[in-house]
Amino acid sequence: MTTRVKVCGLTRPEDIDAAVRCGADAIGLVFYEPSPRWVTIKQAIALAERVPAFVTLTGLFVNADVRFIETVLAQVPLDLLQFHGDESPNFCASFGRRWIKAVRVREEGQIEQAFGDYRKASGLLVDAWDPERYGGTGQSFNWTLIPEHRPMPLILAGGLSSANVARAIEEVRPWAVDVSGGVEQSKGKKDATKLSDFMKEVHRVCKTD
Repeated sequence: MTTRVKVCGLTRPEDIDAAVRCGADAIGLVFYEPSPRWVTIKQAIALAERVPAFVTLTGLFVNADVRFIETVLAQVPLDLLQFHGDESPNFCASFGRRWIKAVRVREEGQIEQAFGDYRKASGLLVDAWDPERYGGTGQSFNWTLIPEHRPMPLILAGGLSSANVARAIEEVRPWAVDVSGGVEQSKGKKDATKLSDFMKEVHRVCKTD
């Protein structure tokens, strides 16, 4: 099975172009101001224009106000919503768009619980736990906490780079992987070579599967 790739936290047009050129399946824009990868609505509109057909444009929100999300949706052509905070299942499903829920993993059984609670999601993203940050930690977590039984697509995030993504795919068998810091030259600025190397590793391991 081909593992899909989402590149998250893009802030520059040239990084969108590089991710698309390398074969990214999805692009993630961060609408969370405390993040160093945050983009304004004005920036997002310009970035969205670089995203071609068949590449999923994803908007990441963290405990955002309903009105703010609706304002973004009215101006930015998002294909998918990603909720990375403490949002309830009903909240996530209230915008009439496909959505995924992120879970910051720190204990056994947490992912199984999330599969049940967020069963209407289009996928579950599993990321590393940090008490102060909602994603973008650059840290991985204990992959043995991920169950074999997955009633929906599982997206693996957390500390991925070209150095470990092949092993991650072999061990976890995720539907998709999500990368941000592992392909950056600095926070919010992607590195075209690191992006290319990451994608090559994904393609390599998928071909030999």
